[in-house]
Amino acid sequence: MDKEFQFEHRLGYRILRWVLLIALLSGILLSTAQAFIDAWRVSDELDQQANQSLALVREAASQAVYSIDEELAQQVVDGLFQQQAVRMASITHPDGEPLARRQRPLLPADYRPLTDPIFLPERSYRTPLSRGGNDPTIYGYLDVNYDTSYTAASWLERATLTFLSGIARAVVLAMVLFCVFHILLTRPLFRIIKSLSRVNPDNPGHTLLEPPKGHHKDELGLWVNATNNLLMAITENLEKQAETEARVSRLSRYDKLTGLPNRELLLANLGSYLDEHRRNNQSLAVFCFGIDDFKGVNEQHGYHMGDQLLQTVAERLNGDGPNGPLVVARLGSDQFVVVDRHLRDGYQGAATSEWLLQRIAQPISLAGRVVSVTATIGIALYPADADHSEQLLQRAEQTMTLAKTAGRNQFQFYVASVDQEIRSRKKLEKDLQLALPSHQFHLVYQPQINLETRRVIGAEALLRWEHPEHGLVPPDQFIPLAEFNGSIVDIGLWVLDQACAQAAEWTKAGMPIRIAVNLSAVQLRQDDIVDTVLSTLKRHAIPPGRLELEVTETGFMENLDSAIEKLSRLRSEGINIAVDDFGTGYSSLTYIKRLPLQHLKIDKQFIHDLLVNEEDTRIANTIIDLGRSLNLDVIAEGVETEEQEFYLHNRGCQLAQGYYFSKPLKPDDFARFVTDFHHKITVDSTER
Repeated sequence: MDKEFQFEHRLGYRILRWVLLIALLSGILLSTAQAFIDAWRVSDELDQQANQSLALVREAASQAVYSIDEELAQQVVDGLFQQQAVRMASITHPDGEPLARRQRPLLPADYRPLTDPIFLPERSYRTPLSRGGNDPTIYGYLDVNYDTSYTAASWLERATLTFLSGIARAVVLAMVLFCVFHILLTRPLFRIIKSLSRVNPDNPGHTLLEPPKGHHKDELGLWVNATNNLLMAITENLEKQAETEARVSRLSRYDKLTGLPNRELLLANLGSYLDEHRRNNQSLAVFCFGIDDFKGVNEQHGYHMGDQLLQTVAERLNGDGPNGPLVVARLGSDQFVVVDRHLRDGYQGAATSEWLLQRIAQPISLAGRVVSVTATIGIALYPADADHSEQLLQRAEQTMTLAKTAGRNQFQFYVASVDQEIRSRKKLEKDLQLALPSHQFHLVYQPQINLETRRVIGAEALLRWEHPEHGLVPPDQFIPLAEFNGSIVDIGLWVLDQACAQAAEWTKAGMPIRIAVNLSAVQLRQDDIVDTVLSTLKRHAIPPGRLELEVTETGFMENLDSAIEKLSRLRSEGINIAVDDFGTGYSSLTYIKRLPLQHLKIDKQFIHDLLVNEEDTRIANTIIDLGRSLNLDVIAEGVETEEQEFYLHNRGCQLAQGYYFSKPLKPDDFARFVTDFHHKITVDSTER
């Protein structure tokens, strides 16, 4: 037996040596192949990065070389040098004369002798500069050289790690294979197989395997014990299957993100609470609240931060409120429900609402950022408002929805008129579907004045709805409904068509002015919006420069890249682009720099208290200064007094509109206003 063992021992080590040798050779070859494949991929990514960088600045570079604007050209070059890998960037005329140029030396590195033959010391890229559209003329070239050492360093680090890990895996694999060969002993396996054949499949845990003699404490013994444990686990698993199914059913009734009960479980529990309160003649309150502008939190900070915020809110609400323990649930998205039991009256419900608003409004730290949010709460009371769980929850939700339309960071109790208000909104939404085909819409035009020349240079087209029963419906009531149900697309096309037709008519009458038309977020998401606008201009023979499209900050932030692409195409055709209500949304320099803008419109809420409210005055001044620094014209909306007009003019605001000059007018009245306004200015100038 000793000789046989020694022979097997020697054979085992011979197998080990061969397995190690083959595994090492395989690991080296595979690691080398992986390194070269990674080099090819890195090289391709470097080319893609360079091409993307050229594409991002091509339009600005084309504008610089076309306008022979050395300052803009140098800004483009300096912008490219924000990338660490850029070694040289230049914008040149077709004859080779540089308009702007900047370069820096190659990065000295010890690994260059190894990586330069693979990636080259530097890579050069060139793109011709033209205005696009129907003008194929090449006005110059944009050249960029990338230093490959930064990419090569990253590749070399990965290649080294790949090579070492490949060898390590080879060694581990060789040892595993050696162990497999070492433990494959025929006789013990045969005995184990015989024991296995006697196992009852219906009840495997009652018939266990017998370990081979002499192997109770070695690897084979462990294997047999593990197999026996598996057989016993299978038996236990069958017994626990019912428990597992019950647990899965329970988990399906809880919110995965916050761990709170979901709507299904809430309604079940709420039904039990109502039965208890009905027997004890007690009151109960259901608070339904939603985080104000939660969509904006997601867009500004990311969806991961939004999830963390929801989890933090859920943690803050768990526990006791001002009247005792609270029951908290999550309905979905940013909506939560809190149930406060055993109340004496509605005043306790109000106290709970104030407590909830304070708890939610406390600043939240998310990954180093401090975020403050508010909530709007709708409250329904049992038994005053409803006596069934679903109806009680529904009325709390309805009250919250209506409360949000009136403002933020507040609470509102359910009243019987809530149902009537909801039905009225539904009726208004239904009437809105008939407004366009029934010719109930019309446009009015508010003059836009150049404060320097005192001339009317444009008009903003404003939509009005003359309802056959209710008269004039305010735009802030029906525009959100139109955007919600999608009818804003057809309405917006009608507005654009009518405004362009009116512009053409004024042009024929010798009054060529620019028409500003609002473009909603829903319209901007349409794939064919660019072609639609261009075909409308062509149909009415309106030069693109006579049209200005106004978009809100919240309108294009939903899909910034797509919005930039569409607005850039419109701008390339000569159409003016303006940001409406600037300062009320995100007001980020990131998108202002990327968007093809010509105008910023200061929202009227900052003009209303100009010179009265110091904060509003500072905001207006900041927007004017921002427009001047970015070479954008600034339009002030809602100018109502001579003092506001005088201050804005002296502060550098170029354009203004508002009731100080004129209210929105019908086309004929607008034409008369322009004539009278210009005549008055001429007379005043003559008298002076």
